[in-house]
Amino acid sequence: MGFKNHVGLVARVARYNLKIIFAGKFIWFLLAAFGFFAFFMFQRAWNRGEINEGYIYTLLLFPCLLLIFYPVVFGIQNDEDNRILEIIFGIPNYRFKVWGARLLMVYVANYAILVIFAYIARVLLYPVNPFEMAAQLIFPMLFFGNLAFMFSTITRSGNGTAVIMIVLGLLAFSIIGQQGENASSFWNPFLNPFSMPTNAHPIIWHNTLLKSRVFLLVGSVVWLMVGFLNLQNREKFV
Repeated sequence: MGFKNHVGLVARVARYNLKIIFAGKFIWFLLAAFGFFAFFMFQRAWNRGEINEGYIYTLLLFPCLLLIFYPVVFGIQNDEDNRILEIIFGIPNYRFKVWGARLLMVYVANYAILVIFAYIARVLLYPVNPFEMAAQLIFPMLFFGNLAFMFSTITRSGNGTAVIMIVLGLLAFSIIGQQGENASSFWNPFLNPFSMPTNAHPIIWHNTLLKSRVFLLVGSVVWLMVGFLNLQNREKFV
């Protein structure tokens, strides 16, 4: 097979998987993410509130998590509904070739969407770097996206995984809200890298951000490996 044919085959496989990943209800999640983003952006501008990079990051965090929600949470259920799980399990190293590639495509696609959202915020609200802003949002996206993927391999149900993730999200927000001064800890997965506390030393803050990103990356890898390990029990899925 020539190089051109190989590229064409890869492109067709990628398009096919993207149709499965983003089919059905993803458009509604995308519209909801943009709706929340546009509403709070308009509200902030209307009230003439303070706008800076930290606020733009906070503004984009919820759309970021909403965009990753549907394709990761309902990925396995969509395969089951389309009756292609048995075909997937017949592919050698299917965990990496299918779900690994799909997750990569999901994160790349959502990164591109976040760049567009950040660019809109740059034009309408505050001059941020869209690529840097989207890159910082990738860390919580990976953490919670892989966590949702892991739970989806345990429950094998999109609705069950959705309930678990919503409950965990509410618990995380309530705990962080009660922490007060500890909200700037590197253990906080929602830590805003563009909002340095007024009493923090720049070097200490830089180290906190570095530890936070390492923590999120390590957690993402752990959730992903556990999810891949759960997929070994193919008899539980078919």
